[in-house]
Amino acid sequence: MCSIDEALAALESAVELLGAADIDGLAGPQRFAVIELLENALRRQVAISHAHITRLERYPGCPPVPIVLADVLRISRAAARRRVRDAEQLTPRATLIGEPLPPLLPATGAAWGAGKLDGEHVRVIQSFLHDLPTHVGPVEAEKAERSLARHAQNLRPDQLEKVAQRLAMHLNPDGKYSEEDRARKRGFLWCGAQRPDGMSVGRLVATPELRAMIDAVFAKLAAPGGGDSQAPSGEAGQADPRGLGQRQHDALTELVRARLGDPKLGRHNGLPVTMIVTTTLQELQAGAGDAVTAGGTLMPMADLIRAAVPSYNYLAVFDGITGQSLWLGRSKRLASADQRVMLLAKYRGCTAPGCTVNGYNSQVHHAARDWKYGGSTDIDDLTLACKCDNRLVENSGWTTRQLSTGRTEWIPPPGVPLIGGTNSYHHPERLLADEDDP
Repeated sequence: MCSIDEALAALESAVELLGAADIDGLAGPQRFAVIELLENALRRQVAISHAHITRLERYPGCPPVPIVLADVLRISRAAARRRVRDAEQLTPRATLIGEPLPPLLPATGAAWGAGKLDGEHVRVIQSFLHDLPTHVGPVEAEKAERSLARHAQNLRPDQLEKVAQRLAMHLNPDGKYSEEDRARKRGFLWCGAQRPDGMSVGRLVATPELRAMIDAVFAKLAAPGGGDSQAPSGEAGQADPRGLGQRQHDALTELVRARLGDPKLGRHNGLPVTMIVTTTLQELQAGAGDAVTAGGTLMPMADLIRAAVPSYNYLAVFDGITGQSLWLGRSKRLASADQRVMLLAKYRGCTAPGCTVNGYNSQVHHAARDWKYGGSTDIDDLTLACKCDNRLVENSGWTTRQLSTGRTEWIPPPGVPLIGGTNSYHHPERLLADEDDP
């Protein structure tokens, strides 16, 4: 067996040769055959990479493997977690005493290792098995996995998905699903970031109970002329210009707005459950531009002014030139929470480089010295960090410090292959300025 260094050097040389090769002299069918061979070789490299991922492990000062993998490969943390999960399902395993075990998806793993499957094929098979109802036994599930892995070697992912749907209907012809099956599928997610126009798209998979409750609320608040609409009610309510989808959106808005600041909701990180919004004096005076919430949502100034009418939200105003805090408005004074409100307004989210966790889901962090080691709780020494990055400082040897610019610098321990620095994700206005900022 050659060393990994020799193998990688040979691979690099082979890639250089392939890049310099000329296929113009080949006939049309042969060119397609070359691309097919390249695709299979690429898939085998991916499978080998996944096999090596199972051998990655943490060492002193090293964050969890998916976090390091994301930064080293410059992929999203979601993609890194997916690779780790795929590696666990598709590559051989071992017991605690070293005895070999087959992959969790043995047939799929074998075809994957041979370069016969694409990542999309794997997603189809994983989704099929995840969605199987609990009354389908392990024997039937194993047979189905083998069948789909065999068909995947001859079908496109979209074709395989149709085969998987037919197979799911065959295994569950009566369409029976238990409470556990339904509970496993429930969820709500935003589909990506805000669009350029400020709008957002979400995906809801509702349980029968939630669907029934929403229907009851919509019957009242989403009726023509109902909710916040100024259109007349009754027979004249037909003049309401809003469509059904718009009325239901406005009903949800009214429903959520009524709960903001409600003491029955309790508190989140020491603050009432309400909006915390940041803007600049210049944008507020001009009535233009976007404010930013502690959740990272951009809010047009007109929406901010309209939302500020009820006194249940926090509004922090900064000087757009100097960055100096000018005003903090709130429904009532909460001395113990004032610092957190200003931190949310100043940093907007986790300050670790590249982290996208918003302010609502971040914790207060002592930038210079942790409180339990004698650090002060002065506002100038406080910053924001998500739970995961906060643990890097507490348990993994990372350090932080406040720069003269007011930003928080993160410094990794020696030997950890991660890049430190500051985070501009939550402040898009800095992304261009950073090019000339020493």
